[in-house]
Amino acid sequence: MPSLKDLRNRIASVKATQKITKAMQMVAAAKLRRAQEAAEAARPYSERMGSVLANITQAIGDDAPALMTGTGKDDVHLLVVCTAERGLCGGFNSQIARLARDHIRRLLADGKQVKIICVGKKGFDILRRDYASMILERVDLREVKTLGFVNADAIARKVIHLFNEGGFDICTLFYSQFKSVISQIPTAQQIIPAGVASAPAEATAGGNAVYEYEPEPGEILTDLIPRNISVQVFRALLENAAGEMGAKMSAMDNATRNAGDMINKLSITYNRQRQAQITKELIEIISGAEAL
Repeated sequence: MPSLKDLRNRIASVKATQKITKAMQMVAAAKLRRAQEAAEAARPYSERMGSVLANITQAIGDDAPALMTGTGKDDVHLLVVCTAERGLCGGFNSQIARLARDHIRRLLADGKQVKIICVGKKGFDILRRDYASMILERVDLREVKTLGFVNADAIARKVIHLFNEGGFDICTLFYSQFKSVISQIPTAQQIIPAGVASAPAEATAGGNAVYEYEPEPGEILTDLIPRNISVQVFRALLENAAGEMGAKMSAMDNATRNAGDMINKLSITYNRQRQAQITKELIEIISGAEAL
């Protein structure tokens, strides 16, 4: 049985941990609001971008660029797995990695070749255990305090450059869509080829509207499709940032509550042991006095 000193040290240690988890919860709550606003603001823009691409693709027909129509094959798949750079956010990173892992297993079972680009340290650490040979690159964003479009554009340019070199046929983006503090939905989104099917249904509900394009639709798509890929990657990063803060806030709240429960249990054990020790000493004193 631990001594009273050991129990006091344990209680002090848990209290110190509780202060840290409480502080981390407050920091995550403060960051969550900004991250959530950024993610929600990016959604309409990315959806409208899909609507514009859908309308132009319908107008241009079979002459759309390869980024829109694909290579005509699906032998090589590129997976861009976006996770957080840090942990202490519950199952946020493991859920995204699990979705990517399941997708990899299905592709390998079908005889496909898989390549991976990891955006974030945690996803890289999880996937490299089983698929280290498939990982082409790890994008490190630890030094980035505020995510900007330039970060997403750099990732998109790498993906497009790899596609232009014939490095893959289909690219799928993995991230976690933010719903609420306690709900983040792991999502797989195909971004190359960015066909009409990838645009939201409500975005193409414009029906039979007739558009005139200046310059030609082909020239517009040449510039618009790479930008759309950057926009989708940027949205994924923003959704991840909001989801990470929500998951961290929830995880640190649970940790703070668990620390409080542990402190209560240790305090009860300490008080009982202290009372037993006092009672024993009183018995010894009384027994000694009666012996005299």
